[in-house]
Amino acid sequence: MGFTILGIGTAVPPTTIDQITGLRVAESLCRPTEERATWLPGIYGQSGIRTRHMMMAGEVVQDMLGKTCHSQSIFLPTGEPGDPGPTTAERMLYYVEHASPLATEAAQKAIENSGIAPRDLTHLVTVSCTGFHAPGVDIDLVAALGLRATIERTHIGFMGCHGALNGLRAARAFAEADPKARVLLCATELCSVHYYYRWDPQKMIANALFADGAAAVVGGALPQRKDHWQMTASGSRLFPGTTDAMTWSVTDHGFEMTLAKKVPGLIAEHLPAWLDSWLQSHGLTVSDIGSWPSIPGARASSARWKKRSVCRPGKPGLRMRCSRNMATCRHRRSSSSWTAWSARTPHVPASRWALGQV
Repeated sequence: MGFTILGIGTAVPPTTIDQITGLRVAESLCRPTEERATWLPGIYGQSGIRTRHMMMAGEVVQDMLGKTCHSQSIFLPTGEPGDPGPTTAERMLYYVEHASPLATEAAQKAIENSGIAPRDLTHLVTVSCTGFHAPGVDIDLVAALGLRATIERTHIGFMGCHGALNGLRAARAFAEADPKARVLLCATELCSVHYYYRWDPQKMIANALFADGAAAVVGGALPQRKDHWQMTASGSRLFPGTTDAMTWSVTDHGFEMTLAKKVPGLIAEHLPAWLDSWLQSHGLTVSDIGSWPSIPGARASSARWKKRSVCRPGKPGLRMRCSRNMATCRHRRSSSSWTAWSARTPHVPASRWALGQV
């Protein structure tokens, strides 16, 4: 029957910066040499991102740009060579303080949008790869939203950009196992908590791409409706020789992400054949798909994807709709794990809408 989405909600922090400001913040924190400084503008300028939301207060950003310390924030650089930024413990305290309120706002909107009473929800799935604590966000949501004490809780952690897709799979499994189940799924990410301070191009790319936010959906196993999205199938594929292309590691000074330059090429090499096969197993072809939301900032990946047969010219009805605005696009708000949910193209039938993370 599939997982029918009855309500969607999103939330973002109040602080907004554009990529030019983001570049200036990077220069302030990483203190690149004159030669290295020529590399940063290209990363920020070619991301295709215009603006982003950050949990850090505006006065903290102003301190970073003005080299002042009025905010007394732990995120302000010390000015010492090789400054690694706050410890992981300090960053986690910041996550604990701010993650749950953001998650609550998104979940509340999804519940109100669904028309389902909070006490009628039977399952809660939470997703995050940027912080951990227990009792966690799930317990805070139960208290803040007035959910029943017997709600069944599941947390999906440290799965990065495809965390929300795995959350949707779990929600669908719960709903299909029990037609009476009503599932609240909420993903919350504070990527700016793990800003990388030192000079390492592979790790600094993440600074230019990811933002903060939360998104939630409420749904269940219901017959498909014209005015509701429905998840009818999902797929996953590991490609050989790619495990070092993207990494996400816990260190003494935050979680560090590496993103290799070869990622777009790997996608172009491996994705088309598998995608064609997977769609065929569901009686579909690429030309049947009306829209393709993908992770914001994946400009090079999506460009090669289009070039390598996934989006071949002349295919009727095929449109590549990729977000180009981190966290503030009119139709999409994105951080890490919840990219897919907040992508909306209402004119595209739900049965012909594909979302994916590669």
